Amino acid sequence: MLTEVDMKALIELMAKSLVDKPEEVVVAEVNGERTAIFELRVATSDIGKVIGKQGNTARAMRTILGAAGAKLKKRCVLEILD
Repeated sequence: MLTEVDMKALIELMAKSLVDKPEEVVVAEVNGERTAIFELRVATSDIGKVIGKQGNTARAMRTILGAAGAKLKKRCVLEILD
């Protein structure tokens, strides 16, 4: 069964595979009753890699997170912080 810990690990794995400084990837989780917010922080030089051209990479990560969240019956939100 998928858990929120797995969701956090999934975001971390996706982000670390995209960036040049994987040791600076930090995912924080803010849990609500029906919503889980995941805050992703990466090195300043790697922000562009995580967001992608026209936001396509970030949109893809949010889509994957949303699909995985549907299994938990929770709305999952990904925020990319500087």
